[in-house]
Amino acid sequence: MPLTSEPLRKLGFLTIGLFDEADPRAGHESTLRIIELGEQLGFDSAWVRHRHLQFGISSPVAVLAAATQRTSRIHLGTAVIPLGWENPLRLAEDLATVDVLSGGRLQPGLSVGPPRHYDKLAPALYPDTADAEDFSYERVERLLRFIRGEQATEFSGTEGIEEYSDRVQPHSAGLADRLWYGGGSLRSARWAGEHRMNFLTSNVVSVADQVEPVDFAAIQASLIREFRAHHPLGADARVSQGLVVIPTDSATPEQRAKYEAYAAARLPRVGKIHSPARMTFAQDLVGTSAEIADRLYADSSFREVSEVVFALPFDFEHDDYVQILTDIATRLGPELGWKPAE
Repeated sequence: MPLTSEPLRKLGFLTIGLFDEADPRAGHESTLRIIELGEQLGFDSAWVRHRHLQFGISSPVAVLAAATQRTSRIHLGTAVIPLGWENPLRLAEDLATVDVLSGGRLQPGLSVGPPRHYDKLAPALYPDTADAEDFSYERVERLLRFIRGEQATEFSGTEGIEEYSDRVQPHSAGLADRLWYGGGSLRSARWAGEHRMNFLTSNVVSVADQVEPVDFAAIQASLIREFRAHHPLGADARVSQGLVVIPTDSATPEQRAKYEAYAAARLPRVGKIHSPARMTFAQDLVGTSAEIADRLYADSSFREVSEVVFALPFDFEHDDYVQILTDIATRLGPELGWKPAE
């Protein structure tokens, strides 16, 4: 088995937090129980996806606020918050508040760009400013400035019995160093490095001038190298790779069949260029932990990182997630040189 330059240092997982429209509490409770399990198993981090106007977590900051009160060690991330839906000043307040509640464990992942289906959504989201909204990287830069403690207003001091600050409160020292940008293109990787952010790369990347069949791992590795080439910390800049990984070591025959069918249904999109955004997808990894470890060590992008956030499949049952997470923590992680946190 080929070896990476160093053992896997940090192991996390990502969940979408699906729920039934008729009983949303049960789905959110399942997500919180999964995060609690992740801490018990020694995972370094637990991340939640962000889904607006869908049956997934629409308010990850609120969910993670609840998770801070049910965990004590595991780091809590968002992958990712689309800033096109957010006011950067208000989001800075929310993130800082949850980070304080967590004791400095929040790992916010962010992205920019217009919200999906913006032409249909704009009248509800920005009824008075739809045409004036700026969905460029400047939206992230505003958030960065507020979280780093730069001035947010020219007014401060005492007015009557009220005390005002000219920067976001609470200010959580260290939070700015735990901000991640979720990017899938060379441009986004370069921008994240230049702005001293950490870099999340997932199972979706942008294809530039390649032709089919495309080599996902090679593209992802190029993003990682581009990011580090433009980051002040160079090779020490933090990058986390995200892939869908489903170990079957302790799975029942029924679970194994379900997992293999899930991956097979998604296989046709691998190696293809999907227009108009020219995106391509990584192949889901299903098999024993030893088999998955061999495939990861052969992956040129995995050999570039020492941190991963493995994504749980979208629509499995709670017991499936328990089995998958347990196998990742007790079998796959050690195969990759990782040691669980105590």
